[in-house]
Amino acid sequence: MAEQALSFEQHISPLFRDEDVDSMLFAFDLRSLDDVRQNAEEIYERLADGSMPCDAEWPEEKIAQFRAWIDSGTAP
Repeated sequence: MAEQALSFEQHISPLFRDEDVDSMLFAFDLRSLDDVRQNAEEIYERLADGSMPCDAEWPEEKIAQFRAWIDSGTAP
């Protein structure tokens, strides 16, 4: 069975809590597909190094899901 393709609306946007969105507005809007696409590598690096979100590191599964979305073409 083929895996379901990852999409921003269904899989990525829900990963970001309201407080994550608010705290990162100075750099990019985590609710905006265009902003997240444009800054995807920087966001990934921040997630991977634990500097984002600011209150606790994401589990590896969430980081891997974000990376897979990037690698699969950043579908809307």
